[in-house]
Amino acid sequence: MSVWAVPGYTESLELGSGASGRVVLAVHEESGVQVAVKYLSESLRTRQDFVHEFRAEARLLGGLESPYVAELYEYVESPDGAAIVMELVDGVSLRTLLARQGPLDPEAALVILKGSLLGLADAHRVDVVHRDYKPENVLVVPDGSSKLVDFGIAVDSGTSVGVAGTPSYMAPEQWTGAPASPAADVYAATATFFECLTGHKPYAGDNLAELALRHVDAPIPADEVPEAVRELVRRGLAKAPEERPTHAAAFVTELEAAAGTAYGQDWEERGRGRLAALVALLPLLLPSARSTPESTTDIARTVLSRPPGHGGAGSWLPGRPGMLVSAAAVLLGILLTYGAHHAPGTTPEEAGQALATTSAQPGVTAQGPTAPTASAHPSSSPTSTASPSVSPSDPESSATPGGGEPSASVTTTPSEETTSGGATSDPAPTSASPSPPSAPAVKDVTVSAFLQTGPSTATATVGVTTDGTGPVSITVSWFTSNAAGTLGTPDGSQTFQRSGATQYTLAVDHTFQNSGCYWAVQSTTTPASADGGASQQILTRQCELR
Repeated sequence: MSVWAVPGYTESLELGSGASGRVVLAVHEESGVQVAVKYLSESLRTRQDFVHEFRAEARLLGGLESPYVAELYEYVESPDGAAIVMELVDGVSLRTLLARQGPLDPEAALVILKGSLLGLADAHRVDVVHRDYKPENVLVVPDGSSKLVDFGIAVDSGTSVGVAGTPSYMAPEQWTGAPASPAADVYAATATFFECLTGHKPYAGDNLAELALRHVDAPIPADEVPEAVRELVRRGLAKAPEERPTHAAAFVTELEAAAGTAYGQDWEERGRGRLAALVALLPLLLPSARSTPESTTDIARTVLSRPPGHGGAGSWLPGRPGMLVSAAAVLLGILLTYGAHHAPGTTPEEAGQALATTSAQPGVTAQGPTAPTASAHPSSSPTSTASPSVSPSDPESSATPGGGEPSASVTTTPSEETTSGGATSDPAPTSASPSPPSAPAVKDVTVSAFLQTGPSTATATVGVTTDGTGPVSITVSWFTSNAAGTLGTPDGSQTFQRSGATQYTLAVDHTFQNSGCYWAVQSTTTPASADGGASQQILTRQCELR
């Protein structure tokens, strides 16, 4: 069965894959430039909330130009798929570097922090908050410089979107769902800086509630880092956002002053040289060194960049017009999804050839904002594939318990599995068939990212895997108890009907009516899964504080 591919590119190997998407290495056929193409999973393509978030990522990247951030080349959407084409960074993730080489010396860690802050500063200047800064999303290239990637859950500054992020790097205010702010990115960058210096995260916990409490209340562990950078750690990890530098650019000024005083004016050159030496020890992990497809610990992450300098791609990158073009592509995508199939006199085959793209045409230099166009490209007939999966070895690469750090966000993105508030919407309607599909067998049910978000509120992520696309009913039930290991008293339930895919992810919120030190969530399905479903229990924040 064929899989939809972006026209105009030749794909060579897969860089990473996961339930929500995959990233492939490809070559732009006209210019010969290597790129990374991030595809939205086939199983999610029919769900408008996921498509909307995928478009939003492209829109944010289209308005962001920075030498410290992986750049958007184009966003492409057709009735058969959606993809983000980005520059390819020939580097390794900071997570891999720390796992293979251990803690960094202060100068190298400062270089990582400065480069990351400069990338965040460029985002903050256009009012974009990353919200998911962590070692997985920093790529270090052979010259010792770095790039910031994966804006999958980024939002405009001030946006209220609920709890989101990766728990070990989330600022205290992120745990309460406060509006997104640059100060939260500063906190995450400092937490990563701390990990670079010590080899471990600032705070640890046996569950999300415990981890949240430590981020909110535990003393800042500044004494564990060299004295010369302790004040930077104290400032960046301050509990109240107003006590941190309000923007990344301000923190860069403080960093440069502290580093120059402690390590001399050539600290950055030495630090970058040490990073380059560490990357040189891992040559086979660079994308340019891979000759055969392989999965990586970057689960459908935007590991998307190119070597420094525009090279041959300069004539076809959209640059600043990208944001305007991406916005127009959203409209084109809507027209393709809802209009092309029903245009008078248009056959399904002809509708399947329509393609919305955000990029300027290859070989044409953009000289200011240009109007996007919808062009026709020959394409294969619509196809469907099972969503890809991967068994990550990186301890940070999974968002589910037992597979790495759980995510506390509420939007599933093609990145480390992150989640966002509310249940996913129903799949887009499909055309009628002679007989309805039979109910599938439920292969797996999971409950993850169960998190207390307020005195009486919680959120959880439910995953269901089936062996067919027929209808399945998913029931999420809530319980309270004063004892560990028992579900306790029922506190309400929600039921969702799903069909049209083999994997479903729901982020579900609940307000508890009963009291109890323990909260539990259980997910069951109809047809029933072989193991009867899945459940998870947490000790609430108010009881832990006693």
